[in-house]
Amino acid sequence: MPMNIWTIIIAVLIFSVIILIHELGHFLAARAFGVRILEFSIGMGPALFQKNKNNTDYSIRAIPIGGYIKMDGEDEESSDPAAFCNQKVWKRLIIISAGAVMNLLLGLVVSVLMVSARGYVGTTQVVRFEEGAVSSQALQVGDRIYSVNGARTRIDNDIVYALVRDDDGLVDMVVLRDGKKTSIQVPFNTSVVDGERLITLDFKVLAQSQTFLNTIQYSFGWTVSVVRQVWLSLFDLITGRYGLNQLTGPVGTAQAIGQASSYGLPSLLMMTGFITVNLGIFNLLPLPALDGGRLLFLLIELIRRRPVPAKYEGYVHAVGLTLLMVLMVAVTYQDIVRLIAK
Repeated sequence: MPMNIWTIIIAVLIFSVIILIHELGHFLAARAFGVRILEFSIGMGPALFQKNKNNTDYSIRAIPIGGYIKMDGEDEESSDPAAFCNQKVWKRLIIISAGAVMNLLLGLVVSVLMVSARGYVGTTQVVRFEEGAVSSQALQVGDRIYSVNGARTRIDNDIVYALVRDDDGLVDMVVLRDGKKTSIQVPFNTSVVDGERLITLDFKVLAQSQTFLNTIQYSFGWTVSVVRQVWLSLFDLITGRYGLNQLTGPVGTAQAIGQASSYGLPSLLMMTGFITVNLGIFNLLPLPALDGGRLLFLLIELIRRRPVPAKYEGYVHAVGLTLLMVLMVAVTYQDIVRLIAK
């Protein structure tokens, strides 16, 4: 789907809500512990509207992308007992973690909306095969797929992702057949797309009618599945399975959002949930300038029983932020080149 004004508007709204929910997590946790909050901003850039209430500036800024929270003593020393830097370590750990937790909770809520919008719940039970399916040589209608290549499969999303990661098209599966676990090797046709060998999925799984209970169960399983996908993708990136040229930045993500929106509300909600869970997990990585980097310094303080000097921590985060911006520019450039080439 080509980039157009509606794609950009939808992408900006989704990014704004996701980042705003993240910052709201920090805000609510800080408020709960009585930390002095200097500013809570919706958007970035110059302030269009600002109001002070209870010694906190609430701002609406010109660039409608995300927002931020600024706490007293977050990046500098402060003598105020209510400053962030003067709170107990466990309180600071909760405050810093709260943003990612809110993203994961948002992912759960979005997945509930996704299931409700499409009106059915996917399972792991084989219900039929496509014409000419080679997987029917080993799989049978009625089989419940218990694991794929050693990875436990609790929902249909787990099956798809495990098959995407297979290399040779001969898949080790454990299925529940006639009430017993049975180990089988399942063949699949494969094709090469952009230099990567992909399996042709030639069977369908049973779709159950939606109930309150199975909606909640599936939504929780879907969120856990996406968390697992993010960690495995990071592992694949580190180990060289995927290259940096396969990373996608804001432009590529906006295009994916536009494509998902063209398929309807369930697809758009699935993409939104995937992005918010990604953001939550990415922020927990122990890298400078991210929440995970701050958590790492807090854990060091917990072990050493004294904090790392603020100026040294500041240097580390500044360098990390610079490197992160360089990576973002490089990935965005790749996105634009791919977009122009289409």
